[in-house]
Amino acid sequence: MTALEHRLDLRLSQKLVLTPQLQQAIKLLQMPQLELAQTLTQELTENPFLEELLDEHEEEIPTLDPRTDDEPVTPDVDYDTAELTEESFTKFSVDEYFEERGSDGRDLGYFNPGTEERPSYELFYSRKPDLYDHLLWQLRLSTARDEVRIAAESVIGNIEDDGYLRISDEELARTAGVSSELIAEAVALVQGFDPPGVCARSLQDCLMLQLRTLGLEDTLVARLVRGNMEDIQKHKFQQIARAYAMPLEDIMAAVRIIEALDPRPASKYTGEETTYVVPDVFITRTDEGYQIVLNDEGMPRLRLNGTYRALLTRKEQLTKEEKAFLREKLRLATELIKSLDQRNRTIYRVADSILKFQMEFFERGRQQLRPLTLKDVATDVGMHESTISRVTSNKYLACDHGVFSFRFFFSSALQSDTGEVSSTSVKDLIRKIIEEEDPKKPLSDKMIADRLRGENVTIARRTVAKYREELKIAPQNMRKRYD
Repeated sequence: MTALEHRLDLRLSQKLVLTPQLQQAIKLLQMPQLELAQTLTQELTENPFLEELLDEHEEEIPTLDPRTDDEPVTPDVDYDTAELTEESFTKFSVDEYFEERGSDGRDLGYFNPGTEERPSYELFYSRKPDLYDHLLWQLRLSTARDEVRIAAESVIGNIEDDGYLRISDEELARTAGVSSELIAEAVALVQGFDPPGVCARSLQDCLMLQLRTLGLEDTLVARLVRGNMEDIQKHKFQQIARAYAMPLEDIMAAVRIIEALDPRPASKYTGEETTYVVPDVFITRTDEGYQIVLNDEGMPRLRLNGTYRALLTRKEQLTKEEKAFLREKLRLATELIKSLDQRNRTIYRVADSILKFQMEFFERGRQQLRPLTLKDVATDVGMHESTISRVTSNKYLACDHGVFSFRFFFSSALQSDTGEVSSTSVKDLIRKIIEEEDPKKPLSDKMIADRLRGENVTIARRTVAKYREELKIAPQNMRKRYD
């Protein structure tokens, strides 16, 4: 049996340690445009050494030109020997500082300005009502009995975002402390509200509620919804026509009405906000070639605050702890400006490399997209592949052909009779072939592969099926139209 003992050992090892500055640079590098703007705004409020340059003619701290490989020019501050450059700093006091901060409109952050700012009127009329508000408004206008309206409010509160009620009457009755009969009456009341189909418990119920609103409860359309939804989903229209002993045209007319119904009646009342794509880079054609411009719209332009820099030289007015605090904030501010310069330079170089590799795309369009990998760009710009991955994540490029994700320009290679082609270009060809097909005689995957062979692109039928599924295009039998 081996005895346990404590001892000290010296070992020599190598490992990669990310400094805080490098961690910050990596974090900023992978941020999209909107998130970066929010982060910089937050830093402006937290770091007194940072201020926004509002006037373009003001003197600005020199920064890095993203088109060069030079190191950023950062302020060289000697905290112990630096001299004041403005005479007003010689009689600097805390009271004068706060008076100056308040007079030019800059927010002191932790002081009450003495007057309460009224909220903007936009806060009152720009909010889109959600489904709960819309249904509750209709409930308050209804003439139902009070006990039914109270139960209906509980029903409305349990309707999910897609407009369906998936909780049973018994469970609702236990939650609301009322009878199941009263809940059933409340459910029937809410099902008569706008939008039609709301408060349904299944797709079939949802469609039937909409048909009731249209006055089509006793028609062929309702019969199909009640008994043939699975056959309709599989496009077995001729089989349905034989079962009902009716012409195919009548069946297709009823199917078109069903297709016009909304399976998600509450979709327009969702509280989700629209997310707009903000390009990080603009590539425009000029008389001298293509120009790459980094998008800095809405991005605060940062520089170091001269007041605080000068404050560091006032030895007799600062304690040791205060000076240490200011030095740390100055270091963080300087490193942030460095990291931003490094980010801009890296994005510019990656965009320039994409432009070089995909020149045919920028000249002639999507069909000329060539195969490209992250490794190709990494080798071209002299960076690691992981860095290129971070640069191209959640970033967008705007050009004459539209706005595209950086990742759009990277695709695998497929062999063709004329050499390698991009898988993205092949997908565009498949989409174009299907869009131009006769809807009454849709093409099979093998037929599409034969058409591609005519375009000098040789791929297998299963590859066509794979790309078609990635494009979310239905198979041949589901695309066939009978009208």
